[in-house]
Amino acid sequence: MPFLTLGIDPGTAIMGYGLVESGASILARPGSDELRMVEYGALYTPANTPLSQRLPMLYKGLVDLLTEYKPRTVAIEELFFSKNVRTALSVGHARGVVILAAAHSGAEVAEYTPLQVKQAVVGYGRATKEQVQSMVKV
Repeated sequence: MPFLTLGIDPGTAIMGYGLVESGASILARPGSDELRMVEYGALYTPANTPLSQRLPMLYKGLVDLLTEYKPRTVAIEELFFSKNVRTALSVGHARGVVILAAAHSGAEVAEYTPLQVKQAVVGYGRATKEQVQSMVKV
């Protein structure tokens, strides 16, 4: 039975997502290359919209994705400490929305550090954003 995982790059203005299918749980078999891209995109909220309006928009978009595809797992980046406290707080709010939507859908939540994601995708934990994008395309 195919195993669907929804990966989320949290943000309040733009929340990126990618849905992949594998023959077995990628959590149980890290490094498995038996993946197939199913869907990808982003949820956008209008500029200058208050956070109190953005979060419900993101939640609805996530619920729609979770309802349509029914992934068993939602993978999300762990919050890392940033020099920009405002950005870190914003990402924290977005992460909360993702975790809530996933919990309501019954999906398991897996959290990974940026270093772990880069290591898995590129093979190097300090890879640049461009290197990650290039490997994702491959």
